[in-house]
Amino acid sequence: MASMSEIKLRMKSIKETRQITKAMKLISAAKLKKARQQLDQTKPFFDKVKATIADIIVHSGNVDNIFFDVRNQKEGKKFGYIILTGDKGLAGGYNNNIIKLAESHLEKRPDSTLFVAGHMGRNYFIRKKYNVYQEFDYAVQNPTIYRAREMAEIVLDLFSKGELDEVYLIYTNMISSIKLEPKVMKLLPLEAEALREDLKDIEVKIDESLSYEPSPKAVFDVLIPKYLKGIFYGALVEAFTSEQSARMSAMDNATSNADEMLQKLNLYYNRARQAAITQEISEIVGGAAALS
Repeated sequence: MASMSEIKLRMKSIKETRQITKAMKLISAAKLKKARQQLDQTKPFFDKVKATIADIIVHSGNVDNIFFDVRNQKEGKKFGYIILTGDKGLAGGYNNNIIKLAESHLEKRPDSTLFVAGHMGRNYFIRKKYNVYQEFDYAVQNPTIYRAREMAEIVLDLFSKGELDEVYLIYTNMISSIKLEPKVMKLLPLEAEALREDLKDIEVKIDESLSYEPSPKAVFDVLIPKYLKGIFYGALVEAFTSEQSARMSAMDNATSNADEMLQKLNLYYNRARQAAITQEISEIVGGAAALS
């Protein structure tokens, strides 16, 4: 059995670590709440954009737009993957799960261009010699609509120029506080059927007198990028909240483990102290017997 001084030293170390894990749990909870509030505040704007797109589809059918260009006739398509990972560790399997999902897709398309947000994923993919787009260097902490717009515009511009033919978004979807699901979404080109499915929950009041100036196509050209940026922002917030939820869970488990270890060490300490007291009493009794 370890000595009392060794046990006390270990208990001190665990208590200090426990303070850190508990503080990190509280910080993650506060960040998660703030991120959710940001999403709720911007959601009405993007709902209005979606409703307008749905209305145009109802009135005009399929409107020609570059972001619907599937480029089926093109040989040697260029693929791009936007991967949202965390900026920090200590989040359980959060970063590992999203990286594993991305690599499972990259096995089939190793020459794909990667747009990695989050230092953990970016450092990993650079270290593994993947084709990481160097100008796409963004943090995922405290996502904002302005950052989402900048990130989305880089990818939309490359797609418009033909430097990318298909773009996929890989992020973690927070289904519940205890269930996080890595997800792959095809971002570009848009598919009419998939878009209708995404817009099926939007109620459109058909007004035959409604007109779009200068044309439905021109309005569509403005709204589709906004729609895609809204998806991008939503994914950023989902990824960030998922990271905070994963970190909360990991830090809560770490704090619970620290409490259990402290209980065990406290028991060992009491046993060692009792053994030392018993030994001292035995020595005193033995010494007294020897003198008598």
